[in-house]
Amino acid sequence: MTADAPFQQVRGRLKAQAPLAARSWFRSGGAADWLFVPQDAEDLASALRQCPSDLPVTVLGACSNVIIRDGGLPGLTIRLAGGFAAIEADGDGLIAGAAALDGSVAETAAQAGMAGFAFLSTIPGSIGGAVYMNAGAYGGDMSTLLDWVEILTREGTLQRLPAASLNMQYRHTSLPEGSIVLRARLKAHGEEDPAAIQQTMQEMRASREASQPLRARTGGSTFRNPEGRKAWELIDAAGCRGLRHGGAQISEKHCNFMLNTGDATSTELEKLGEMVRARVLDKSGITLHWEIKRLGRSLSSTSSS
Repeated sequence: MTADAPFQQVRGRLKAQAPLAARSWFRSGGAADWLFVPQDAEDLASALRQCPSDLPVTVLGACSNVIIRDGGLPGLTIRLAGGFAAIEADGDGLIAGAAALDGSVAETAAQAGMAGFAFLSTIPGSIGGAVYMNAGAYGGDMSTLLDWVEILTREGTLQRLPAASLNMQYRHTSLPEGSIVLRARLKAHGEEDPAAIQQTMQEMRASREASQPLRARTGGSTFRNPEGRKAWELIDAAGCRGLRHGGAQISEKHCNFMLNTGDATSTELEKLGEMVRARVLDKSGITLHWEIKRLGRSLSSTSSS
């Protein structure tokens, strides 16, 4: 490691100027100043304790609902892999690592006859992100499953927090600022025939396939649903279905999805989203709020620094 590295003694992989576009579902965006893949929780805690307190730290999961801006991510970017993806049975529930894919957790639960997890089979992403944003679909969300979550604070301290302390609301969980989800215990809603659970998941996936542009370069739902309204209906009513900006497009199939049609930059994607927000506000008086996380620096801020 160079003298400019944010820490020196770790067992995981640390890389400077690591390209990130290939990790994003949009396939766009700049590089991480530093990308760290820790070997285990102790390795990650050690790294955090060595980091300067003013160093920006970003955690990337499956990158299924993020726009990584074209100027890249400043400071330290952490990607959890390996043992962080472990899933294990724990009595009437599962303990899942932050890097475990939502779909894998749903399949594990189904095989064990654990009810309540089926909706996770339709959510792209990993458990850490699902906890962080209280991800949900088909009438379920993480607040209906979560028992407790283990986190590392920005200072590298391990904490276990009960779900009742997290004020989980629509697409929001109140975790300590700068904390990193390590694993979560998810409690089943009782027992159910595994074949019946599999059938439910198949029906959910088929419904999603029919209504959403899953085979495109997309990032899931772009905007949160305003209370009592559907974001896609507001977007459609504002005339934004199929709207384009550069290589970015609002999906014709589901207009709360943005697409990279081939060569869109993250700047174009974000600009398109802001165009939609402006048109919806003008048409309906309703302000849409981003559900996709926009991370990092714009190219203009990079060139001026």
